[in-house]
Amino acid sequence: MTNHWIDIQNSDCILIMGSNAAENHPISFKWVTKAQEKGATLIHVDPRFTRTSSKADIYASIRSGADIAVLGGMIKYILDKDLIFKQYVVDYTNASFIVGDAFTFDDGLFAGYDAKTKSYDKSKWAFAMDAEGNPKKDPTLKDPRCVYQLLKKHYSRYDLDKVSSISGMPKADLVTLYETYAATGKPDKAGTIMYAMGWTQHTVGVQNIRTMAMIQLLLGNIGVAGGGVNALRGESNVQGSTDHCLLYHILPGYLGTPLASQPTLADYNKAHTPVSHDPKSANWWGNFPKYSASLIKSMWQDDDPEVAYNYLPRLDSLKASEYSWLTLFDKMEGGQFKGLFSWGMNPACSGANANKNRHALGQLDWLVNVNIFPNETGWFWEGPGQDPSKIKTEVFFLPCAVSIEKEGSITNSGRWMQWRYKGPDAPNGQKPDGDLMYELMEKIRHLYAKEGGAYPEPITRLTWDSIATDGVFDPHKTAKLINGHFTRDVTIKDKVYKKGQQVPSFAFLQADGSTASGNWLYCNSYTDKGNMAARRDLAQTEEQANIGLYPNFSWCWPVNRRILYNRASVDLQGKPFNPAKAVIAWNPETKKWVGDVPDGGWAPGTKYAFIMRKHGFGQIFGPGRADGPFPEYYEPLECPVKEHPFSSTLHNPTALSFDDEHKAACDPKYPFIGTTYRVTEHWQTGLMTRNCPWLVEAEPQVFVEMSEELAKLRGFKNGEKVVVQSVRGSIWAIAIVTKRFKPFMVEGAEIHQVGLPWHFGWTWPKNGGDSANILTPSVGDPNTGIPETKAFMVNVVKA
Repeated sequence: MTNHWIDIQNSDCILIMGSNAAENHPISFKWVTKAQEKGATLIHVDPRFTRTSSKADIYASIRSGADIAVLGGMIKYILDKDLIFKQYVVDYTNASFIVGDAFTFDDGLFAGYDAKTKSYDKSKWAFAMDAEGNPKKDPTLKDPRCVYQLLKKHYSRYDLDKVSSISGMPKADLVTLYETYAATGKPDKAGTIMYAMGWTQHTVGVQNIRTMAMIQLLLGNIGVAGGGVNALRGESNVQGSTDHCLLYHILPGYLGTPLASQPTLADYNKAHTPVSHDPKSANWWGNFPKYSASLIKSMWQDDDPEVAYNYLPRLDSLKASEYSWLTLFDKMEGGQFKGLFSWGMNPACSGANANKNRHALGQLDWLVNVNIFPNETGWFWEGPGQDPSKIKTEVFFLPCAVSIEKEGSITNSGRWMQWRYKGPDAPNGQKPDGDLMYELMEKIRHLYAKEGGAYPEPITRLTWDSIATDGVFDPHKTAKLINGHFTRDVTIKDKVYKKGQQVPSFAFLQADGSTASGNWLYCNSYTDKGNMAARRDLAQTEEQANIGLYPNFSWCWPVNRRILYNRASVDLQGKPFNPAKAVIAWNPETKKWVGDVPDGGWAPGTKYAFIMRKHGFGQIFGPGRADGPFPEYYEPLECPVKEHPFSSTLHNPTALSFDDEHKAACDPKYPFIGTTYRVTEHWQTGLMTRNCPWLVEAEPQVFVEMSEELAKLRGFKNGEKVVVQSVRGSIWAIAIVTKRFKPFMVEGAEIHQVGLPWHFGWTWPKNGGDSANILTPSVGDPNTGIPETKAFMVNVVKA
C-alpha cells in the first residue's frame, strides 16, 4: 500500500476492484465502513455480487479479464472532460515529458517488438533529452509528443460503446462509475483503490495496476490522505515476505538480483544505480551502492563487500520466463531439478495447472515439505492418478510451529511492521521456521568445513551466528541485523558512531563496508532506542490525529512514514492541497515539516515529489514494463472471443506461456469463463482451515457458483454434483445456483461465467473435492510471472 488501512477512513470515494474486501479482509473493512459513515461513496466492480457489493453504494459487473478496457475508458472520460487535477499533473507527473521520435504504437503493438523473442526493445520508448541530459518538458501539455497528448491519443479508442461491448458492463453503469470516481480530481477530494488477486492474477496483471496508478496521478490521488494505490495482501506477512526477497528477481529491500553479466560489485551497482542530471531530483536509488554494500556486509561480516559480492548467486536474466513460479515447475517436470524445499507452501494445490505441478514433484530425487499439517504436496505420491511404485521422489516432512507459537515481526498490507509475542509452546517439540533454517544451515556449514566443496567460501564464511544466541535462532538479534549496525567507528555529519552501535536510519548507511544492514528499508526499525515494531503508544500530535497516523504505534517502512510520496500532498510552497486532511505541511517559522514523516526533509519546491523515480515525477508514461509504457487492452490467453475492438492483437504479445500447452481461446468445447476466489471460512489452500471441523462444517466441499440462467440452460439444480472441465483436467463440484452471477453481453453474444474457491484438496476432508487449480492454465504476466487464474475457459456438465 502507498497508504495504510486506517487512512481509508479519510477517502471520499473508495473503488474496490479486483478484490472482495468485505469477505477476504473483514476486520480491515471496518475502515471502509468508517469512511462511508463520514459520507464516502463505495464503488464495487466485480464479476459477482458479493458481500462487498452488498455494502457498496454503487455496484457494477465486469467480465473477468476486461479491467483495462474499463479503466482505459475512465482515462478517456477524465481527459475528454478535462477532469484532471492540472496543477498536480503538471508539477508532479511526467505528463509534460516529451517522448522520443522512436516511440510509436500501431494495432496493439508498441515500437521495438520482436516476435521471435516475444519482447520489446525498450530503448524505443525513451524520452527526448535536453543538452543537460534531462527529459524535455512542455508544461502547457500541448506538444503532440508530450506524454499527456500521447495518452489522449492512446485511449481515444476506448469509447463507451467499445468498452461496454467487450467488458459486459452496461453503458449506464460505466458512466456512473466514471462520473463518481473522476469527481475526486479536486484539491479537497481524495479517492482510493483497493485491489487484490482479482487484478494481479492475469497476463496483464501489472498493467491492471499501472492503469489505476495512472488514473490516481491524473486525479492527484497519490500522496494524499484517503488516496493511494492500496494492495490488499492475502496473508498477514506477505508484504514482509516481498520486502525481504521472497521473489527470484530481488534481494532484500528490492535490490535487483545480480546477473552473471555483472562480475564485480562495481558492475552490479552501475547497472542498478540511476543517474540524474537534475539537481532537483532526489533520485533516491542513487544510494543503491550504500544499500547493496550494507546488505552484503550483513551476511559476510568478515569480508569486504567487494569480495563478498562474489558469494552471491547470479541469474542469467531477470525474465519471468526463466525463473518465475510457472517456469520453475515446467523445468522441474522436465527433470532439471534434483530437489525442492516446499516451505510453508502447498504447490500441489496453490499453483496454476496443479496436475502439472504434481507430476513435476514426481520427477524430483527428493522433496522436503515443511508445514503444520499433512498436505497435498507432501503426500502427492498417493494422490489421485498417482502410482507410488513409479515415483522415485523421497519425501521428508518437517512439522513446524504455527505463527502464534513463535515470536517475531509481521509487516501488514500498510507496511506496518508489528512485533508479535509467542503464545503457547508448539506441541511435540516442533520448532519455528527460524530454528529449522538455522540448524539446517549449521549442519551444511560443518559439512563444507569438513569436506570442502567446489566453492565453499559463500557457505563457510557466512556470519551465521549473527542471527542466533548460544546456538539458538534469535528473532531479536535477527531484527537488529536487519536494521543494521556500524562495523567500525565512523564519523557521519560531525557525529561519532561506535562499532556495534545500531544505525539510526538508512540515511546513515555507507558504501564502504562500515555499515551492515539486512534490509535498508527496515533501517530505523530496531535502533538503540529499542524495538520500534513493539511500540503500542497511541499518542499523536493534533495534525497526526486529524487523519489517524498513529506514528508511535508499531513502525512503518520507510523511516516510519505512513503515507508514501506525501510531498505530493502539498503545493510547491508546502501548503496542503486539502488543509482539512493535511498529511504534511511546511512551517515557515520553524523551517520544518509537521504531520507525517515527510518524503525527504528538504524545503518545499527544492526537490521533486516522487523521490524514488530517477527524474522525480510520477510515471504516467512508464517505460520500464515488459509489455508497454501505456497499458493496452488484451484478452486473457483463454477467452470467449476471437477479437476485441481496440486492435487486432488479441493477447498480450509478451505474456509468459508454454507453446506446447494448448489454450482454449474461443473454443466451443469450453464455452464458459472460469475464475477462482476465496471464501471467508477458508484460507489459501485450506491447509489450516480444512483441519478445523467447525470451518469445514460451514464450507464442507468445493463448489461451482453459477447464474440461474446458466443452470436453466444446462439443466443444473442447486446442490447437485457437476463436473467442471478445462483443457488441463476436471474436478467435481457442488453446483451453487445464485443470483450473484449474471450473464454478460459481450460483442453481441451472451457469455456465462462461473466461479470456484481454490481452498480444497484431496487429502482432507475426504469428500471435500480437489483443487480448482487443476483447471487453471500455465500462463502468466510477463513482468512477474504471476499465473492467470482469474480468467480461463471451462465447461460444466452433469456428474
